[in-house]
Amino acid sequence: MLRSFHLSRLNLASQFTLFLSLIFIAGILIGSLAVSKALEQRAIAEMSYRGQMAMQMINAVQSYTSKDISPLLAKIGNSETQFIPETIPNLGAKRVLNRLKEDWKYKDLIYKDATLNPTNLDDKADLFEAKLIQEFERDRTLKTLSDFRLQSGNKLFYSAQPLVVTDSSCLKCHSSPSIAPKSHVEKYGTQHGYGWKLNQVIGAQIIYIPASEVFKDSRETLFLFISIFIIIFALVIFAINYLLRWRVIQPLKPMAQLAEFISQDTATSNEVRAIENQGLSKVSQRKDELGQLGRVFQSMISDIYIREQKLSEQIKKLKVEIDTRKVTDEVAEIAESDYFQNLKNTAQDMRKQWEE
Repeated sequence: MLRSFHLSRLNLASQFTLFLSLIFIAGILIGSLAVSKALEQRAIAEMSYRGQMAMQMINAVQSYTSKDISPLLAKIGNSETQFIPETIPNLGAKRVLNRLKEDWKYKDLIYKDATLNPTNLDDKADLFEAKLIQEFERDRTLKTLSDFRLQSGNKLFYSAQPLVVTDSSCLKCHSSPSIAPKSHVEKYGTQHGYGWKLNQVIGAQIIYIPASEVFKDSRETLFLFISIFIIIFALVIFAINYLLRWRVIQPLKPMAQLAEFISQDTATSNEVRAIENQGLSKVSQRKDELGQLGRVFQSMISDIYIREQKLSEQIKKLKVEIDTRKVTDEVAEIAESDYFQNLKNTAQDMRKQWEE
C-alpha cells in the first residue's frame, strides 16, 4: 500500500522514467554478466590460441634442431670433447621464443619444459607441474591441458602438452652417465637428467600467459560496452519522455481540465466551450486513440450544451406556470376574503337599486 501510494503521487512521465530506469538497471546487470562471461571466454580462447601457436613454433624449432642442425654440427665438432649448446633442441627453442617475445603481443609468454628429472635444474617441475605430468602419464590420450593457476600471487593461464621421449637419440645423453658424451657429463654432472626411457612421459611443455593483461582488456571492453549502453538508454529515455510529453501528456491536459470543470456544479456551457477551444479541438483532429477520445469529449460537450438549453427552457416554462398559479392563488384568496364578500354584496345591492 505504501509503495502504491508513493507511486500514485508521481506524474505519468516520472512513472515512465522510473519503470524504464528499473528495466535499465536490470538490463545492465544481466547484460553485464552475459557480456563479461562472453569476454572472459573470448580472452581464454585468445590466450589458448596464442599458447598453442607458440607451442607449435617451439616444437617446430625443436624438430628442426634435432633433425637438421644437430647432424650437421655433429659432423663439424666432436661431442665427446666439445659441448655444443646448439645441438640441444630445447635450448634452440628457448632462444627463438626469446626473439618472439620482442613482439609486444608475445612479450608476456613464459615457456618451460617442466621435467621431473631434468638435466638443467631450471627445468625442474614444481608440485603443480608434477601433477600435470602425472595426469599425462595416467591418461596417455590427453594431448593438452589448460586452465589457470596462481603463482607468487599472479594469475597465470597455462597450456600444457606431454613431453614424451619418442626419439631414441635422446637416450644417448639421458639414459646413463656412462654412455653420455663426456662434454655433456662435464657440463651437467652425473646426478640429474639420466634414467630416461623410450616412450616415457618425462615432463610437460608448458606455456604460461599472465591473465591480468588479457582480462584487463576484457574489462576495458566491458566498460566501453556499459558506457555505450548507458548513453543509448539515456537517449532512449529522453526521447520517450519528450514524445510522452508532446504526444500524450500535453493533449491529455485539456481533457483533464475539461473533465474537472464539468464535474463542478457551477460550470456553464460557455465556459466549457472556452476550454474546448483552447486545446481540445486540435486534439480531436488526430487520427489516433487520443483523437478518438477528444471527439468523445466534444460529443459530451455538445450533449451537455443541448441538455443545458433544454433545461433552461423547461425552467422558463416552469417559472411561467409557477407565476400564473401564484396569481390565481392570490386572486382566489382575495375573492374568499370577508372584505371582498362584503364588497361583492354591496355591489349587488347597488346593481339592484339601479335596476329598480
